[in-house]
Amino acid sequence: MKKLLAMTAVAALTLSANVFAQEGEAIYNKACQVCHSMGVAGAPKVHDAAAWEPRLAKGLDALVGSVKSGLNAMPPGGMCTDCTDDDYKKAIEFMSK
Repeated sequence: MKKLLAMTAVAALTLSANVFAQEGEAIYNKACQVCHSMGVAGAPKVHDAAAWEPRLAKGLDALVGSVKSGLNAMPPGGMCTDCTDDDYKKAIEFMSK
């Protein structure tokens, strides 16, 4: 019985962690596409590898820092109020490929 209860608890924790994990495309669709789909105010367009190349050269951590503090017309945090650093990285990776 204790073993079953422990397995149930582990399964519940695993499932709840997966509920909060976001995928890059989902984050883009939720928060980034407003500007990055058309390149509003100089935002690099989604899947435009040439536009993303010089930005990626700065490193993913630097790009996340830019998102968090805001850059040019992009407000701090972009349009994602519940994104983690990992979420931002996933969105950047999705948009830059």
